[in-house]
Amino acid sequence: MRFAVFVGCLVVVAALVHFGVLPKGLGESNSVWIVLLALLISAPLSFVLLRKQRDEMSAQISGKVDETKARLDANRRQEDGVAL
Repeated sequence: MRFAVFVGCLVVVAALVHFGVLPKGLGESNSVWIVLLALLISAPLSFVLLRKQRDEMSAQISGKVDETKARLDANRRQEDGVAL
């Protein structure tokens, strides 16, 4: 999804530079200018637009980490209970 936001910004920035709304880069650096400007714009946009997906993924990861910790603790308790 973040890549899609970047590609959308890239297309918009390229169109704006092509039509002269935004300045062109110096010499041969026009494509680098377009990519850097698209990155600069897409980063805060993806931070805001993808907040819901980021929070959901964080909850999933947190749940799996908690499950893994619980299994490790259960294994430790089981090993501690075994007499040699």
